[in-house]
Amino acid sequence: MTDERSDADLLAAHVQGDAAAFGHLFARHRDRLWAVALRTMGNPDDAADGLQDGMVAAYRRAGSFRGDAQVTTWLHRVVVNACLDRLRAAKVRRAEALPDDLDERGDRGSLATSGPIDPADEALAGERRRLVLAALRRLPAEQRAALVLVDMEGYSVAEAAEVLDCAVGTVKSRCSRGRSRLAELLHVLAPAREPGHADPGNPPVARPVPSPEPRGPPTA
Repeated sequence: MTDERSDADLLAAHVQGDAAAFGHLFARHRDRLWAVALRTMGNPDDAADGLQDGMVAAYRRAGSFRGDAQVTTWLHRVVVNACLDRLRAAKVRRAEALPDDLDERGDRGSLATSGPIDPADEALAGERRRLVLAALRRLPAEQRAALVLVDMEGYSVAEAAEVLDCAVGTVKSRCSRGRSRLAELLHVLAPAREPGHADPGNPPVARPVPSPEPRGPPTA
């Protein structure tokens, strides 16, 4: 049954002892929290661990929520921080591809496209996505988190700054450095472009291509 209470009311009810309130809150935001965890961690197993860490932390620290941001922003902050903690601890820098999400939600992110897609272009885009996501795993954790939020999940820079609990300028700097590094890592793609496509010297893959919402978020 859907709980019509606001996020803030659900969190307050949880703090006051409502045993079901936090479950309703998590269910409401589970899909997007899972999407951020998956793209930050790089694979479903680690993403599930990061999301679980974040939700346990949010459950226990709910009483410390000050109300100076939206509850959903706070939840994303807790999950992203949990994922970053795991990345820093594990020093994960392997270049294997992230899961391919298929194009169910192509309207997400800052580089959404519309209209019919040529099969050859679609195949090239799939390979480009694989390489971009693999390269993304080589970035420092903070740069990766900023790019995931802004370029893949479609957050504004200001929203990402709230989630990451840092200045807007810091997010801009991390995104800029991350995109530059991605451009270097993905330079191998440039020779594959055909005449009439974007300038090989400035390939659009310098920014991560948007991925739709991933399937199969863990349940509460």
